[in-house]
Amino acid sequence: MLFGTTTASPLAGQLLDAAAESGITFFDTAEMYPVPQSAVTHGASEAILGEWLQHQRREDFTVATKVAGPSGQMDWIRGGPQSLNASNIMQAIDGSLSRLQTDYIDLFQIHWPDRYVPMFGETSYDPRLHFTAIPLEEQLTALGQAVEAGKIRAVGLSNETPWGLMHSCQLAQVSESIPRIAAVQNAYSLVCRSFEEGLAECCHREEVSLLAYSPLAMGLLTGKYLAADGGPPEARLNRYKGRYAEAESRYGPRPSLQRAVSAYAALAQETGIAPVELAIRFVLSQSLVASAIVGATSLAQLQQITHAAQNGPLESALLNAINELHQAHPNPAP
Repeated sequence: MLFGTTTASPLAGQLLDAAAESGITFFDTAEMYPVPQSAVTHGASEAILGEWLQHQRREDFTVATKVAGPSGQMDWIRGGPQSLNASNIMQAIDGSLSRLQTDYIDLFQIHWPDRYVPMFGETSYDPRLHFTAIPLEEQLTALGQAVEAGKIRAVGLSNETPWGLMHSCQLAQVSESIPRIAAVQNAYSLVCRSFEEGLAECCHREEVSLLAYSPLAMGLLTGKYLAADGGPPEARLNRYKGRYAEAESRYGPRPSLQRAVSAYAALAQETGIAPVELAIRFVLSQSLVASAIVGATSLAQLQQITHAAQNGPLESALLNAINELHQAHPNPAP
């Protein structure tokens, strides 16, 4: 999500090379990336990944991308659509295929629901904010047509709720033209375990995988922002302060969040592992998680993350200690 802003093309290629060499085969992007989003950089992340793929065996990699929903902030995407209807979905698929320079997308996801849902730090559903949205049936039917055409191979949701997932699964059960949901991409980390409260059971019973984004909570769980000076100026939450509302609403400075991050950093130190390793291995210890989606901006960061992942799940005693901290600091970044 940073290819094209924080991470320029030459470094992005090096990161992709290093990731592939370490055994990583799943790459996730989106038509609106990189962030912070702008008309100038729109689509750059897909284009950079697509250029890299031209020098690889395409079948060796799983490529996922996402269609942007309605947003008053991004009128440069298809003229600022007022709804995520079938036409917008089809245009988005064709645009992503072109930028990725591929003839198929392995996993195509709806980036966020067309309807009103609480997101990015909001936790309570307010019925008064409901509005008439494009039905999921129309969206999923369009995606099913793209599957039939060979443009995409699987369908996923993102930033979704238990109702949205279950309704999608029900639609797939009653209509052969609607594909079943393969994965949900939602935030999941030591400081954001909202997934466990409702979506986890839905995913388990419907056999839907979780793609966990922000497993490091936008870098907070590395511990770098705990420094007296607030962390390096080039760190994302510092570099883009005031320009990235979605991130700041969830990961912005709050005493409860800082206390939780400090507690997990202390636990990592007591255990003798790096905070990054604690955070990554916690996420990968969960049986419903298919992948932890990270956004490394340097080779050193990527090496630390891949090293952590290769060490496998955490021991049960450490998971118990994490759960005790979770009870003391429940979901400070929902």
